[in-house]
Order: sequence, then structure tokens, then C-alpha cells
Amino acid sequence: MLNKDQIERYSRNILIKEIGESGQEKLLNSKVLCIGTGGLGSAILYHIVASGIGIVGIADDEKVELSNLQRQILHFTPDIGKEKVVSAKEKLNKLNPDVKIITYRERINKSNIMDIIKEYDAVVDGTDNFETRFLVNDACYFAKKPLFYGAVLAMEGQVSTFIPDKNNPCYRCLYPEPPQDGIIPKTSEVGVLGVVPGIIGLIEATECIKYLIGIGDLLVGRLLIYDALRLRFREAILKKDPNCPLCGKNPVNPV
Repeated sequence: MLNKDQIERYSRNILIKEIGESGQEKLLNSKVLCIGTGGLGSAILYHIVASGIGIVGIADDEKVELSNLQRQILHFTPDIGKEKVVSAKEKLNKLNPDVKIITYRERINKSNIMDIIKEYDAVVDGTDNFETRFLVNDACYFAKKPLFYGAVLAMEGQVSTFIPDKNNPCYRCLYPEPPQDGIIPKTSEVGVLGVVPGIIGLIEATECIKYLIGIGDLLVGRLLIYDALRLRFREAILKKDPNCPLCGKNPVNPV
């Protein structure tokens, strides 16, 4: 049962016929992990916390830098030098004290990821490097956790939803292996328009909220590609790859 303050706080959610009080209660009883508190993570976290997801975990081992502030909206100028998870938790607690924030001040790696994600109903990708992104995908597949994926570079972004199932594609069906160093440029080399991770992160958050409530159509088997320069969205169909090294007929268990 929602209390009086919750009914008022989440009233605009509750008024949506597809959500209602029962949908809001589902969110309050859900646990979501966001890996990364940068450009993507800031947008994701702000809105999943505002929406009333009951427990939110945030994982990051970096500290706030001046160059982050053009896009990482959870961090302010006085936060420079502060651990990102600490900076993010401070803002999120003020935004919605209803939500319990759990922080992981460590880099996600093979030794800790399975123990961390097992506590959550869903994982949202706010990462900024291929090594972690592939690791998170593999771990979510083995743990049977839904993964909401997003990535950005310059003025482009892409987003999809991966739900482990014998019929659904995973991230490795799209990209079988991490690219070799130097093949794909980094945002530190070519930049990223600050609003682009915000847009992609918001779509990830939307997908996560829909999944937890159980409404609408998800981006399963679809890759949504955003071109900010031309202000266009296009959609590519993703199919399960029978030769996928993770979820194909002869998996090699990459993680």
C-alpha cells in the first residue's frame, strides 16, 4: 500500500492508466543496478530514482573531473575530486529520500560482478568502455538478468534491451568480440555532445521502468540508433546469432 506522501509524490505516474497504484508499487518493490555514474548513468539514475524504484545500486570507481561536468548532470563544480558514487548519492538522496541508494566504490570486474548483480532485478548500462560492457552483458546472461544497453560517441548513440532467453539476442549477437584497441575512438579523442548521453540514458531508463511494471513493447531484438546532427532515429532488427560465442549453439562462456 502506498502512503499519503507516496501517492502525492508519484501522482503523475499513478494517473497513467498503464501504471496506476499497482504499477507504482511494483517500482517501489524493485531493485535496479546502474553501472556507471557518468553521462549515461547520470540521466539513468536521476530518472529511475525520481520514478520511485525502491532500491538503486550505483557502481563506479572514478572521481569527478572538470571535463565531466558538460554532460554528467549528477555532478556539480564543487564535487570535483569527489568519488562519483558519493557525489551521485548525495543528489539522489535529496531528489527522492524514498529510495535506498547502495554504492559500490569499485571497478566492476570478473571477481565481483556476479556477487553484485545477483541482488538486483535488472541492470542498466552506464559504462563507457568495451571491456566492462562485454563483461556486464556476459554476467547478465548467465545470471538471467535483463540488461538495458546504451552507448554514445560524438553526436550519435544507440540503445537496446537484452533479456536472456533462448529466442532473444544478446549484446554479443550484435558485437561478438570487443574491438581491438584503436579501432573505435574514445569520447576523450572525438568528444561527445553533452545532451546525447542524456537522451540515450533516458531511453534506457524508460525501458527499465516499462520492464519492471510489465507494460509496453521493449527494444528486445531491436537496436535504436540516434543521430543528433540530423535529428533522426532509425531502427535495426537484431536477430539471435546461432554462432554467438555467448548464447549460440556452441558457447565458449566468455565471462
